[in-house]
Amino acid sequence: MANNLLSVWGTIGSVLAAILILLVMITVHEFGHYVAGKLLKFKISEFAIGFGPALFKKKRKKSEEVFSVRLLPLGGFCAFAGEDGDEKEDEVPMPEPFESFTAGENAAPMSEERAQNAGMPPANSVEKPKSKKKERLRYSGDGLFTHMPPWKRILVLVAGATMNYLLAVLFIIALFFGYGQSFVEVGGARVSDEYPAELSFQAGDILIKADGRGIYLPTDLIPAVNGKKDGDEVVFTVLRKQADGTRAKAEQRVRLRGVDREGNKVEKIEVANSSDYSTVYRALGVATEVREDGLSYYILSTANCQFGFFETVGRSFVYSFKIAGSIFRILGELFTGAMGIRALGGPVTTITTTSQVVASGGFAGFLEITAFIGVNLAVMNLLPIPALDGSKVVFTLIEWIFGRPISRKVEAAIHAVGIVLLFAFAILVDVLQFL
Repeated sequence: MANNLLSVWGTIGSVLAAILILLVMITVHEFGHYVAGKLLKFKISEFAIGFGPALFKKKRKKSEEVFSVRLLPLGGFCAFAGEDGDEKEDEVPMPEPFESFTAGENAAPMSEERAQNAGMPPANSVEKPKSKKKERLRYSGDGLFTHMPPWKRILVLVAGATMNYLLAVLFIIALFFGYGQSFVEVGGARVSDEYPAELSFQAGDILIKADGRGIYLPTDLIPAVNGKKDGDEVVFTVLRKQADGTRAKAEQRVRLRGVDREGNKVEKIEVANSSDYSTVYRALGVATEVREDGLSYYILSTANCQFGFFETVGRSFVYSFKIAGSIFRILGELFTGAMGIRALGGPVTTITTTSQVVASGGFAGFLEITAFIGVNLAVMNLLPIPALDGSKVVFTLIEWIFGRPISRKVEAAIHAVGIVLLFAFAILVDVLQFL
């Protein structure tokens, strides 16, 4: 009974930790908008943690900014004054072109002599505008969002994703310094006459490079085998155990195995998508074992390795780039149909996965999953999808280039439809996980 209670409380704690991670990363994102807005003299209406009804509100007398904490802890926002104003309010009036110096409709045009004495041209000498082209929009810089220059608005819009990314890198640095970088460790290899030991991994090899390219994520193994032929050889750099228990770098040439899921020989190795690790490990000849449930598993594990100060910092940034690259790769596979929509997950799936990682990986798992979420938020928010920051940047760039904005009402409608579709999509991919 006591063990069951501990297990329940442990699960609840992991879920709460997952919710806290999401709340922190979203709050940091909105804080990025807030800091950039303050530095660039934008007027801010409200900074909120969470969504829904307000549990706490406080208004600053000097700036009239409102700080609030709201009921639903899965979001937040930074509201700028004038952000959703209509087009008429947003445009700063342009000076009217000079047409006449007459006193009224029936007044005679000013003579050239009188005009010269007055220092003004006569009415009949003023040329009317030849073109009806609209003047470029000018900005008052009064602090209202759409009255501020486009370059300032773009900086404010990308500041949220920038804060997410920088925080993610800090978590990665802390992870690598505290626990080391995680690599794939091979537990054994299938050896035969065709694939001898000298062309196979040894038990305990830690894979750090393939064909001279660093391995940071398991997906980095895909280019080493995809599209290659049965019998091709790939050079790996591994960390191998020595007789004294230490590890040293070694070069290992591996002969690739062209084998399909049924164990039949194939001429060309084809990896279906970023989640098709089975094809990768079969091609590399990783040994398998049958466990109590009757299923066959690859004999693999992870091993953490630590490096010097500057190499660790450099690896942290490369690792963050690799995470971002994997997101674009998955999105590309979704569009091409190489990966199904079931591979994605919404908020519920994210919380579930995050809680599992935290529960199994402890504080190291906490750092790792937080970094992944941070990079994901940074990348996804900069995509040109309506309602996201990337889409707003596109609208601002159009205004900057052409000197006139697209109708604010049209833009607002596009973002409104976009956010509804995003919520619907998030619910859909979560539901699909349970079907």
